[in-house]
Amino acid sequence: MRRGSTLRRPCPLVTEPHRVHVSAPVYGPVVSSLLLDLLFPLRCASCGSGAWPFCPDCVGRLGVVTPPLCDRCGRPVEEATLRCRDCPPPSIESARSPLLYAGPVRAALHRLKFGGWQVVAEAFGAAMATVNAFEAEVVTWVPLSPARRARRGFDQARALAMAVGSRLALPARQLLERTADTPPQARRSGGERRRAMRGAFRPAGRGPPAKVLLVDDVLTTGATAAECAAVLVSAGAAHVGVLTAARAVSGPVPARCYSRDDSRLSLWLPGDRPR
Repeated sequence: MRRGSTLRRPCPLVTEPHRVHVSAPVYGPVVSSLLLDLLFPLRCASCGSGAWPFCPDCVGRLGVVTPPLCDRCGRPVEEATLRCRDCPPPSIESARSPLLYAGPVRAALHRLKFGGWQVVAEAFGAAMATVNAFEAEVVTWVPLSPARRARRGFDQARALAMAVGSRLALPARQLLERTADTPPQARRSGGERRRAMRGAFRPAGRGPPAKVLLVDDVLTTGATAAECAAVLVSAGAAHVGVLTAARAVSGPVPARCYSRDDSRLSLWLPGDRPR
């Protein structure tokens, strides 16, 4: 069995002390899960060795989004502000991410997207739900094109949305579909990304409710999420918030984002009791 398979027991990034109560109806699944843990122990989502979800070496290099933040887009800043230079286009009402897209986080997301470690989505989903401040009625995601989804075997944004919806006790529904398989956007400017995304999505299924939480893996310029938000608004949504696993920011970030002193880390770092 491949490590990170969807058959594994979800292991959230939030560490929660608990006891396993085995009753008759669930005895089989619980025992199977424990056996899988013994035979195929989860490894660090970044380097592939050491403790799950991040080994001590990788924990020391994590970039964590800590306040003060830009009120609108959640970028870490030196002094709280209502808007900042990295705010996404106006169709997005607000955005939040628990982590910075660098180092171990980037490696872990690559394992999710390209390595098939779908259990990583459960871990990130727990951290994402912890920092969400947008009151939504439904969770949806930025969809892959059918061709790209077929190549990967799954849609990583959908996996994250399902994990977030479960944590927030919200339904997760597909409200968008991709009409074009756009090329990679990593080396494009914000303006180039926005032009490339025009017309790349359309509504799917029944119309959205008033408040929609849009999930994706990384927020960079916000061009893709903004196009999705605009389509959702045109289909009937009134407010669209964005929640991603990680945030790519331009320029320097406050040093505190790489400090282990922030108490918010106790919500999700392995081996650290919540306090």
